[in-house]
Amino acid sequence: MSNSAAGNEKIKVPNKSPRHRARELALQGVYQWRVTAGDDAQIEKQIHAEKNLGRYDKELFSKLLRGALKQHADLEALLAPYLDRPIAELSHVEFAVLLLGAFELSQHHDVPYKVIINEAVELAKTFGGVDGHKYVNGVLDKLALKVRATEFSARKK
Repeated sequence: MSNSAAGNEKIKVPNKSPRHRARELALQGVYQWRVTAGDDAQIEKQIHAEKNLGRYDKELFSKLLRGALKQHADLEALLAPYLDRPIAELSHVEFAVLLLGAFELSQHHDVPYKVIINEAVELAKTFGGVDGHKYVNGVLDKLALKVRATEFSARKK
């Protein structure tokens, strides 16, 4: 539908938490890095410089983007046993969501694993293919069992 067909109606955009928005922007950065093989510092600077990004947690965005890209080889190795195909065959969105999810699960123990997985699933639903969110959920759930074993065992008590 073109803008003229939409008339003067305002589109209602759901309010997103600053943390969720930070994850969306980190996803954008990882996606861009994978597609262009660009410099991570330049990608971060470019995203920070964009206008109309809405409210986002700038510190979380930077931690996620820098951490995931700096540790991408280790994170890819961590994810590999839970994938049904080589990492190179993942869609760019699946790759970005899984890399960020693996980073948060392994490095941000202050955030409950269920929150991390839920956020990743929401990102995959918003930006990924039709059933990509199911794949992301399955992979991260298995990874969480490994890297958050203490959290799982505490939950069962």
